[in-house]
Amino acid sequence: MTGLFATIRARAAEVARRARFVAIDRAALERLAADLADDPPPPPIWDPATHHVGTAPSRLAYVLTLDAINFGSGWFPKLRKRAGRSGYFTVAMGLKDRFDAEGPWSATELAALSPLDLAHVTGQTLEDPEVIELMALFATALNDLGTLLASRYGGSFAALVEAAGARAERLVALLAEMPLYRDVSTYDDLEVPFYKRAQITAADLAIAFEGQGFGRFEDLDELTCFADNLVPHLLRCEGVLRHRADLAARIERGELLEHGSPEEVEIRACGLHAVEEIVAAVRARGGRTTAQLVDMTLWHRGQRPDSKARPRHRARCPYY
Repeated sequence: MTGLFATIRARAAEVARRARFVAIDRAALERLAADLADDPPPPPIWDPATHHVGTAPSRLAYVLTLDAINFGSGWFPKLRKRAGRSGYFTVAMGLKDRFDAEGPWSATELAALSPLDLAHVTGQTLEDPEVIELMALFATALNDLGTLLASRYGGSFAALVEAAGARAERLVALLAEMPLYRDVSTYDDLEVPFYKRAQITAADLAIAFEGQGFGRFEDLDELTCFADNLVPHLLRCEGVLRHRADLAARIERGELLEHGSPEEVEIRACGLHAVEEIVAAVRARGGRTTAQLVDMTLWHRGQRPDSKARPRHRARCPYY
């Protein structure tokens, strides 16, 4: 395999090899792989209770709009959340309500959205400066999307996806023309690309359209893990990732990590590489899986109360 996805995998593997703060426990990894091989997850579905369905064009617009603001975990403890829902679902369901009631924003409307508009959609007030900071980033992300659609694709969500030619890797490159999608960190002398949100956009389109039409990507199985803070957290809960004692203590105290710091890059990269090792181990046992499926399985386990009870690392950035 060559290209961007191969580079992401190779750089994550190199970070894992050099890592000083995070280690991968091979025995725990094998145990988790055996569990996943024996109990494979069901195929992911597009849940109409939490995500907009509508017509095919409005669903397409919803996926692209949602994934443009599918970040903020470093701010989520500050958000006013829907009852029993995480920060992500608070945002996704607020956007669903807007689309269900009024349909999608046009490219021109996206380009003009303000932080107050995003606060209204997500059910926030602008009393906390930290919430204002996140709403401002949301507005910037959607302004960028609207500007890109208007300037390059005649205002058409469909034209953007069609320009990818059914290649997820190409869609990632097109989305990365927007600054808040350029998810690349520096570690020692390495550039370490992750492109979490751009990759998950292709995955979400595939789920929302059941692999057909706007959701058909010939290279979907080449997607990597979507490197955020929840999958590494689950891997830590499973004993697969082991953090150096001082880093673990900082996370347990709820201390924010600096985005791009060696510790934060190692957590994301080692999590991504561990998922690659899990995929290989599942396949060695005769199972069939992909990095995307392992990621989604772990992400859904992360919604359980026992997983939520233990602090995960948080960093403030527009990438996860």
